[in-house]
Amino acid sequence: MAVRTRKPSRTAPAKPAGASNPKGIPANAYTPLKPGEKYIPFIPAGKTLPEVTRRSVLTGVAMAVLFSFAACYLGLVAGQVFEAAIPIAILAVGLAGLYARKSSILENVIIQSIGAASGLVVAGAIFTLPALYILGLEVNLLHTFIASCLGGFLGILFLVPLRRYFVAEEHGKLPFPEATATTEILATGERGGKSAKILALSMAIGGVYDFLVEALQAWPKTLRTDVLLGRFGHALSEKARWVFKLDGTAALFGLGYIIGLRYSAVIAAGSVFSFLILVPLIWHFGQALPSIVIPGAMPIGQMTDGQIFSAYAQKIGIGAIAMAGVLGILKMAKIILSSFSVGVREIFRGAAAAPRSTLRTDTDISMKYNLAFILLTLAAVFGAFGLFASGAGEPAFVLKVAAIGLGIVAVLAFLFTPVAVRATAIVGVNPVSGMTLITLILSSLALVSIGLTGAVGMTVVLVMGCVVCTALSMSGGFITDLKIGYWLGATPRNQQRWKFLGVVVSALSVSLALLLIQKAYGFTVGGKGILDGGVPNPAISAPQGNLMATIIQSLMVESQIPYGLYGLGALCALMIEMLGVSPLAFALGMYLPIQINMPLLVGGLVSWAVIKSSKFKVQSSKAKKGEEERQLPKERGILIASGFIAGGALMGVVGAVLNLNEIGKPVRFLSIGADYAAQILPESGRTIWDIASFAPYYQSGPGQWISLACFTALCAFCYFYARGGRR
Repeated sequence: MAVRTRKPSRTAPAKPAGASNPKGIPANAYTPLKPGEKYIPFIPAGKTLPEVTRRSVLTGVAMAVLFSFAACYLGLVAGQVFEAAIPIAILAVGLAGLYARKSSILENVIIQSIGAASGLVVAGAIFTLPALYILGLEVNLLHTFIASCLGGFLGILFLVPLRRYFVAEEHGKLPFPEATATTEILATGERGGKSAKILALSMAIGGVYDFLVEALQAWPKTLRTDVLLGRFGHALSEKARWVFKLDGTAALFGLGYIIGLRYSAVIAAGSVFSFLILVPLIWHFGQALPSIVIPGAMPIGQMTDGQIFSAYAQKIGIGAIAMAGVLGILKMAKIILSSFSVGVREIFRGAAAAPRSTLRTDTDISMKYNLAFILLTLAAVFGAFGLFASGAGEPAFVLKVAAIGLGIVAVLAFLFTPVAVRATAIVGVNPVSGMTLITLILSSLALVSIGLTGAVGMTVVLVMGCVVCTALSMSGGFITDLKIGYWLGATPRNQQRWKFLGVVVSALSVSLALLLIQKAYGFTVGGKGILDGGVPNPAISAPQGNLMATIIQSLMVESQIPYGLYGLGALCALMIEMLGVSPLAFALGMYLPIQINMPLLVGGLVSWAVIKSSKFKVQSSKAKKGEEERQLPKERGILIASGFIAGGALMGVVGAVLNLNEIGKPVRFLSIGADYAAQILPESGRTIWDIASFAPYYQSGPGQWISLACFTALCAFCYFYARGGRR
């Protein structure tokens, strides 16, 4: 997710080529070069500073592990993968204070590059791999690790020949919003000590808050109008199935702050439409129907608001998400066509058409070795598909399946790589969801045409989708890292080599996180896949994974598919597109439960309030010469929100570990609230932990008001702390 920061003024007096601002990068970094002008990086090519060191590698690996678990958990709950590059960059600069020798800026580039692999691998994995669990297919750690790892490798290798064109030859022509934000943070690293303290404090507050709410059940997590408003709210729920809900957690609030008001408002609007308009309408017209209406499992008149949402309204959201992905591809048709030609030209010309550079800042992995690594990776992809399809039939048929899978993955990853790169460079958004949909549909049709269906066929298709999705996510994100290195003067070859380590670490971490969440909570209720009659777990929404599972089921298994509801959702997405609103954001809001999306809106509102209230303060601080520059409230707010996200999500993972049956669920014995107490007490209820003593507090109005007060205090802390203080 792109976060824009202030860019140097385009109308400022011209400086000599390569002249650097004491607190920023060279003045001509963002503008097209004049004839004969050259860009000299922040650290010139002739200057050598520590780059790949024990500190930079180990710190980068630690960041990759940390943010892989956090991003995976939050992405599965909220459907959004937060961008790890900015908090990693801030931590990299801030951690320099722990060492006698201050960390050089080039070491921080390596830390950021290795660590940022976490969000890229997670984005590829959670789009597809949860569908394996949702469908109830046989899956293990090897499946998920191999798919994520091979996809990440392909993303790096296909990008290497494109690096010089997109990063250097297109200098000043592509905005690179995410790279700009991260570069500004690293270049002003001398101010990073305070930033790290702010991030650490907010991580601690967010982590403790969410652990109290979700693991210890100290107060109700979900605010509900049917309880909070007493009889009036209960009457609205009973007579109209109208219930407003909000999950008051630090991680979701922080995610909304980072997203901003506009995008979070669109998501919230989708939730309001789905939960507060569609659900009451379905209840109103359906309560008179005595029979079951497919895909519901009981008459509508007997359903609660949540059951109506999951049976009908959420299916409409799935159709909207699918159409939004298709629209994203169509809207980028011009970029796609031009990117194809650029990608083919640059990849095939390689080193033969461009003189080999001797500058440290312009050296890539040798094209000869890069081609060899591509062939080895594709051979591994072929072997992996053969392994996953081993139960499909005779060896000859398995080899045929593997060959088809290899062909689809190689061609689509090759063709879509320049699309992902250019889209990221222009708007900071990678249209990977639409391209993954295309991959799954083509793969399913190809395998069905040769007679492969059922569990094995669905497994192979989802692994193919994961490889392509991760490759495109990686190539789009890695071009950002390479642009950062170009502006700051890092060695591209070092970034490319050590990015492989980030991929391996992140692939293992996200695989462990997926397995942990499946064991602790389950992607479906009761552990049964949807093929066996199970239903998705609303606590782990995994919207993209459920969408992919639905598509695979409709293409490869004969079953009752609510095509009418999907079509209605697709029509909604088309209408939203005509209104000039992001259909994907609105569709995510339609699909996700309303309680998950409302805290995003609250975070966006606080972000808007901080920015609005800080304008005069920023202008005043700039006018006072000789005074230490005041940290922009907007930047402080981003740091605080990033800390809430990381701390809350990581404590969510800790809570998942404590909820494992294998270790006896110790979180039950730590819990304060009603749910866990009810599980551990004998029916006689002989102790003070009797559920009856908790129900008045936890399940009724007083608990709701306590929850509202705590969440309001969290929002107020973010607002006032973001506005105050100096750097």
